[in-house]
Amino acid sequence: MVRPLAALCAALAVLSGCTATPQVPVTLRVLATPELADLAPLLPDLRADTGVDLQLDMDHGLDAVGALRPGQYRHDAAWLSSDRYFQLELTASGYTGPRPPSTSIMLSPVVVGMKRATAERLRAGGPISWADIAASAAAGELRFGMAEPRRSGSGLAALVGVATAAADTRRALQLEDVTCNRVRGLFAGHTLRADTSAALVDGFMTRESELDALVAPESTLLSLNGSGRLAEPLEIVYPTDGIIQSDFPFLLLDPAQRDAYDRVVDWLLTEPVQRRIMEQTARRPIDPNVPRPPQLPVTTGNALYFPDRLEVVDALLAEYEAVDTPTHVIFVLDFSGSMRGDRIAALRAAFVQLSGEGEASFVRFHAGERITVVRFGGEVLAEREFAAGDPAELAALREFVDVDSFDGRTAVWSATEHAYGIAARVLATDAARPVSIVLMTDGINNAGLTADEFLERLDVPGRPPVPVFTIRFGEADAAELARVATATGGRSVDADIDLTSAFEEFRGCH
Repeated sequence: MVRPLAALCAALAVLSGCTATPQVPVTLRVLATPELADLAPLLPDLRADTGVDLQLDMDHGLDAVGALRPGQYRHDAAWLSSDRYFQLELTASGYTGPRPPSTSIMLSPVVVGMKRATAERLRAGGPISWADIAASAAAGELRFGMAEPRRSGSGLAALVGVATAAADTRRALQLEDVTCNRVRGLFAGHTLRADTSAALVDGFMTRESELDALVAPESTLLSLNGSGRLAEPLEIVYPTDGIIQSDFPFLLLDPAQRDAYDRVVDWLLTEPVQRRIMEQTARRPIDPNVPRPPQLPVTTGNALYFPDRLEVVDALLAEYEAVDTPTHVIFVLDFSGSMRGDRIAALRAAFVQLSGEGEASFVRFHAGERITVVRFGGEVLAEREFAAGDPAELAALREFVDVDSFDGRTAVWSATEHAYGIAARVLATDAARPVSIVLMTDGINNAGLTADEFLERLDVPGRPPVPVFTIRFGEADAAELARVATATGGRSVDADIDLTSAFEEFRGCH
């Protein structure tokens, strides 16, 4: 809470240049996000008006992860883009003491700056969502820059925002929502990385001709547009499925410095200083009564929730790190006679969606990914490999599953054994590439290997450790499919309701 007398005194000092009641000089050592470098011109006035000298330590660059260890503070205060991760760390550490006082100072949503042509292309289908951006990146049509989530608070906010929008649960991310399936397509276009927003801007300027967009705080993008350094200003896009807001909280770590902390907070929240912050940094004032310029819309759209458990954020960061390596997915598809009709139609619809022909989606094949499709009945009927980043290849894939060639028998485990042979060949040439098998069947195994015989072969020396994800459709043996999936490190799902969702869940990300 801002004390009225202190606020009035600070405001008069800013407006008139008069000297407020002398304050005891004090220095606060502040762990600060590097994004706050643009506030340096305010610090002499803060010192003159309050007697507090803020010494900002911006060498860490770890405001998202690990900069503050509960109970091991080396600074008097901290000024971060967000303290959400820090608060989760406090909870997870078992810390039971009082929480450091935290006061939000200004706001900046993490949004997308796009070149005009890119924005116009995506907007052809309506207002732009994260799903539209992800689909375009997955197709190799959008290349963007974003700060590293483990090094930057804005990068972490962007990752959480995208993953939360992708989960589409209308709540904070839960552990079961975290899957690289729903971020892999978007990050196929993540071409430029940096530890800070300033480094991100410098990288974009160097590679402006080859990049289409920047995922960054609104303030960073507005400042870049106003710098005159760009060939053309970036259009600020507020994705319709939501954004995460950075609120730049100022935290007190040393209780003995409470008086100095209060002086700083009171000064920063006065209307004249809030206006200066907005004009100087393009961040939004925390005070809603401060008039905003036209380039700052009143609303930024739907706000997304930050996860409420540390393990959820850590799992998301781990999945993000896994998306850099292109996958190879081997689809083993049942083309026995029982698949004719509605079932084969559902199968084909799923591949239309995954290949990018349907509505924009977070989950689709992406540039760099390779796909092998095996059609089987009583034996392997056909096999072909496709490059997901090539539209002609994706069209050929759809044609491959459109073939009306069925068989009267169902050799589930012989076909899966065949897929293991494909996996071995892939890994022999690229041992680092993640490979997985997705098996879909609607029938009982009645030809070739039994499940037990297949499982016995898992122990054969040289057999690659490839997980099998099984999708039960129709009358297939659920228990048998689950047993094999578990034995190989995969999972099993019943897809009678929605085959497309089942393919999305298992598509080559585990």
